[in-house]
Amino acid sequence: MSGRRVIGRRVVLGGAVGSAVGIALPGLAGPALASGADDLVAFRRDLHSHPETAGNEVRTAGLVARRLRAAGLEVTTGIGGHGVVGVLRGARRGRTVAYRADMDAVPPSGQVGGGTEAAHLCGHDLHTTIGVGVAELLARRRRRLSGTVMFVFQPAEESLAGAAAMLADGVFDAVRPAEIHALHCGPFPVGQFAVMPGFGLPGQDRGVVTLTGPDAPARAQALATAITNLRTVSQPATPADLERLVADLQTPGTPLARFVSIGARAVDAQVQVSYRCWPENRYEEIRASITRLANSSGPASVAFPTDPFPAMVVPERNGREQAGFLRRTLGAKGVTTLHASVPFNGEDFALFLDRIPGTFTFVGVRRPGSPIETAYPHFPTFDPDEQAIGVGVRTMSAWLSSRT
Repeated sequence: MSGRRVIGRRVVLGGAVGSAVGIALPGLAGPALASGADDLVAFRRDLHSHPETAGNEVRTAGLVARRLRAAGLEVTTGIGGHGVVGVLRGARRGRTVAYRADMDAVPPSGQVGGGTEAAHLCGHDLHTTIGVGVAELLARRRRRLSGTVMFVFQPAEESLAGAAAMLADGVFDAVRPAEIHALHCGPFPVGQFAVMPGFGLPGQDRGVVTLTGPDAPARAQALATAITNLRTVSQPATPADLERLVADLQTPGTPLARFVSIGARAVDAQVQVSYRCWPENRYEEIRASITRLANSSGPASVAFPTDPFPAMVVPERNGREQAGFLRRTLGAKGVTTLHASVPFNGEDFALFLDRIPGTFTFVGVRRPGSPIETAYPHFPTFDPDEQAIGVGVRTMSAWLSSRT
């Protein structure tokens, strides 16, 4: 999940998911990870120790392709850069659905407080591992599987470039899914999923204001402050702020349901602006406010070089269907609903959902009693509970099986 800077294993599945679709996964249930999960845990740890940034996922893609081929999937590589697609055809007639997992690591510039080297601090190593685990599990159940499941392993999510590249390469030309689904690590208890019907993650817009005249640099500093003051939410500064953010996401009617998160930086006589907003239709309003402030500051020109990157919005119908499925299989405590969007993160899964309906959900990775920074992506202390692998594999296998 692409993000902006902010501050410098206990709950597990029982038999409910397995019984829902006749799937059992020994070793990925119970109070602790057992030997059946060792292979996936080792795979995740290998990915974690070899992080590859956007556009450089050569090793990761090779490992994914090898495992998908070994499981009997039809595999295509090199889509949109280092993207990998595996197609699993069930023995019974049914629909075609897709599942997407992102593969790249977080560069130093994307890490909270800055970093010195690339690292898997956004959980993409877990996402990839869960995707591989789901593909392998469903492949073993192929004779009982209806329809087709398409696994899309995407590069370059952190740069918001991978989805567009895969679409440009015709990722859905040969196999056209009716739906596409994805998950992401989130700061929720292990064993819990967070759904967001009608919500998602904001897009992003960028602009540049160029001032002229002998006092332009000083005016640029003042303008940057004025533009930043358009924000309605501030980035979390403490762990308590993060806890409040997560609580507000789960509460209807908080300021997060409608927000502007904006930053402006003066560089000589220019002001560079980057912002996110919700709902998405506020872009024109905010651009107009920036232009008004720029014009009131003296001679200036305002440019927004490209269209805003789109928000990722989970279709309400699909999101509610997923919420109902998860409650039936996990129980009420296994599901929480988000009533707002995270102001500080974007997701290029938005481009897939613009083409094909589907869902995006958060899988909890927070250990009981652990500080929230250990479960919040992009923090240097991000240390997800590996039991989320088993939870994700079992739940997503069941969910995809229910959609084919």
